[in-house]
Amino acid sequence: MFYSQSIDQCFADKIGGKGLSRQAYAQTLAQTAPALDRLRQWQKDGSLPLLRLPHARADLAEPQRHAERFRQNFSNVVILGTGGSSLGGQTLVALADLGFGPRPNTPKLWFMDNVDPATFSEMFARLDPDATGVVAISKSGGTAETLTQLLATIDWFTAHFGEAAVHDHILAVTEPRDNVLRRLATRHRIPTLDHDPKVGGRFSVLSLVGLIPAIIAGLDVDKIREGAADVLDETLAARDPANSAPAIGAALSIALAREQGLNTTVLMPYVDRLGYFGLWYRQLWAESLGKGGNGTTPIRAMGTVDQHSQLQLYLDGPADKMFTVMLADTQGTGARIDAQAIGAEKDLAYLAGRSIGDLMDAEARATIETLARNGRPVRVMRVPQIDECSLGALLMHYMLETIVAAELLKVDAFDQPAVEQGKVLTREFLARIKPS
Repeated sequence: MFYSQSIDQCFADKIGGKGLSRQAYAQTLAQTAPALDRLRQWQKDGSLPLLRLPHARADLAEPQRHAERFRQNFSNVVILGTGGSSLGGQTLVALADLGFGPRPNTPKLWFMDNVDPATFSEMFARLDPDATGVVAISKSGGTAETLTQLLATIDWFTAHFGEAAVHDHILAVTEPRDNVLRRLATRHRIPTLDHDPKVGGRFSVLSLVGLIPAIIAGLDVDKIREGAADVLDETLAARDPANSAPAIGAALSIALAREQGLNTTVLMPYVDRLGYFGLWYRQLWAESLGKGGNGTTPIRAMGTVDQHSQLQLYLDGPADKMFTVMLADTQGTGARIDAQAIGAEKDLAYLAGRSIGDLMDAEARATIETLARNGRPVRVMRVPQIDECSLGALLMHYMLETIVAAELLKVDAFDQPAVEQGKVLTREFLARIKPS
């Protein structure tokens, strides 16, 4: 396994307070067995293509060809998309670029996942169109935000070097059916890759949606899928739910909500490279489970940052949350504090000879212990090495955990009916605005 999961400090006999009873947990875990059976059936008959992706490789040839063209021709690549069409790619690319620039010989990736006009004006003013490529991603091909982004970008390219060259700078990803994005791509001769209609946007990170940005960023996508396959294979082989880490996580969350009314779940990575992972998880969990009055509210916190902004609430506010703290092996890593630099400053003596990684590790463990001492259920996920394999494993873990949790709640993890009303109203309000 590329990570470990400990739930010991979630039980009432360990932490009291809002801890879970062993009986309620055991009952809920047993209820995940039918969900695991369904996963096995879906994988066998191919009705859930997500479960075939970890072991697939042939589907990567065309995305790799286009990604290599972008790597060779552009110093900047802009990813247009929103929600699942963007967050998965951002999660993966964070392994290669923490904000200080891309890896050598790879372009800088910019994820434009909103339609704030000021942001787009800044992008158009700062980037050189000759050195910029664009990937437009919309599963349905009708996402208003992505289509608006793309049309504005086409105009930008056309203004600089004419319409004839636009297709050399853009790649589209959408379902293999007639839709607006595909028609636009055809009109402008933009190459288009097929988005599998049966792989939902928020579950698409292991498809070309997440992997094209990852390849452009210089990541090993085979290893991403290898990590995912490790978790998937373990779960599909688990005849006892206690042998499936995602089933354990799903049972824990749902049992705490049912027995203790903990309807908020906080994911707190003590790893900057997992910051976007927390945002990806937030969409996955919220949009998959929040139906018919069901679901728990996901929050992404960051260690150590949110020790200074949210921890007071978590410890001394409403006891209505469960916590998952994620930490890497940071002891002894990073810059080491020289005792001579501290000098006679006694208040800093505790730092002498310690590394930045030592401080990160100590703060993570202190947060875990403090939450538990205050009766707050806290799950601990340790990820010894943050790399493509471990991130692929975490992505698959949380997709499976979400699917199993949805089965426990008897909701469809793959639809989002409540979102459609907002889309209808957006078009109504836009129709009332007179074009300038």
